[in-house]
Amino acid sequence: MPGHNELSVLINDCIAQSRSAQKKLYDLYSPAAYGIIKRYMYGNDAGAQEVLNDSFFKIFMKLGQYSFQGAFEGWIRRIVVNTIMDHLRKNIKHEHSQKEIGPEDAYVSSESVERMSYKELLGIVQTLPDSQRAVFNLFVFENYSHKEIATVLDMNENNSRWYLNDARRRLKEKINL
Repeated sequence: MPGHNELSVLINDCIAQSRSAQKKLYDLYSPAAYGIIKRYMYGNDAGAQEVLNDSFFKIFMKLGQYSFQGAFEGWIRRIVVNTIMDHLRKNIKHEHSQKEIGPEDAYVSSESVERMSYKELLGIVQTLPDSQRAVFNLFVFENYSHKEIATVLDMNENNSRWYLNDARRRLKEKINL
C-alpha cells in the first residue's frame, strides 16, 4: 500500500478526475473490498460485482470527504460495508420460524473449531441463508451491535438476535458433523 504522501497525491489525483489515478486506486483496494463483499454475498458473483462497482462509485464520489484521519483502508471498508447493507436491505426477505433458540443450541466446542482451517470455517459461514450470513458477518466481523444491525438491515433488534442465534445453531450442526 502507498505511504501517506503517495496516498495523498493519489487521492488528490483521483479527485481531479485522473483516470489513471482512479484505476491505480481501484487496483490497490478492490481485491480487499471484493473479499469483504464475497463474505456477505457468496454464490452471487453478479451481485458481488455490482456491489463492488457501486462501492467504488461511492468511494470516488466521496474522496473529497476523506480527512486523512485514520486508516484509508478503514474508510474504504466502511463504505463497502454500507453499500453491502444497502444491497442486502433491498434483497433480503425477513422471514424466520418461531422456534426459540437458546445459547445452548449455539455452543460449539473449541476442539471442533480448532480442527478446521479458516477457509473451511468461512465455507460453512457462506452456506448460511443471506439474512443469517449478513447478521453473522456484521456481528462477528464488523462488531456491529444488534441495534446497529437492525438499523442497517431494516429489521428489529429481536430479529437480529434471532438471525444470529439461528446462524450459530446452523453452524454448530455443520461443524459437529
